[in-house]
Amino acid sequence: MAFLKLYAFAALAFFPIDILWIGFIGNSIYKKQIGHLMAEQTDWLAAGLFYPLFLAGVVYFVVMPSLEGTAIDVLLRGAFFGLITYATFELTSKAVLATWPWPVVFIDILWGMVLCAATSWFSWYFGR
Repeated sequence: MAFLKLYAFAALAFFPIDILWIGFIGNSIYKKQIGHLMAEQTDWLAAGLFYPLFLAGVVYFVVMPSLEGTAIDVLLRGAFFGLITYATFELTSKAVLATWPWPVVFIDILWGMVLCAATSWFSWYFGR
């Protein structure tokens, strides 16, 4: 039951922040840098499979181990989880795609660190 409560708080934080990034802030960066690779329509099945799994990882690997820790603990763990997960995608894309630009790699990894740290802290703070 604790996992589900933490998961709900993580979702409450994650989705509004990520929608703000994808829909408004980062959208122009992506269109400029990788617009030629972007699909015209979002694949909602893929998104629907990814997001619940990713949030489960944030809760299981970051928030739950941080419950007895401090705010700094959860923020650092969240940032590290964001670094690892976003770097996995970005650096693999850079390694295998001919036109994956370095600015997107750096911006997305930084974004992942901020997003995961904020989501983790919110879930930790309100879920305790």
